[in-house]
Amino acid sequence: MSYDLMVFKAETTPKERGQFMNWYRLQTQWKETHGYNNPDVTTPELRSWMLEMLETFPAMNGPYAKETSDGTHMADYNIGTELIYVTFSWNDVEDAYETAKRLAIKHKVGFFNVSADNGEIVFPHLG
Repeated sequence: MSYDLMVFKAETTPKERGQFMNWYRLQTQWKETHGYNNPDVTTPELRSWMLEMLETFPAMNGPYAKETSDGTHMADYNIGTELIYVTFSWNDVEDAYETAKRLAIKHKVGFFNVSADNGEIVFPHLG
């Protein structure tokens, strides 16, 4: 098991929880026609979020993957056109949650705590 978080394009994502969860289930069937490790397929805001996340949580796979054995946090990024789904070690729960949410607010993308019961969904102020 892993600790999972997701950021998403907030402008087009349903705001009501039930509709959001339906959208989430459809997105995580991974049926888009591209590979899921290419940040070029997503929005500029999501890509900016990911590039800043990589500073703390380097990628395990894909074009930004780093070899590390120094105990550095690592994460697996799955990139869709409207979301980035990230898996972390359970040892990194607190740092992953705080960093991902703080950067979601900074980059004005939505945030979903996938692993929590009745997981928190945060929409940014888009004004």
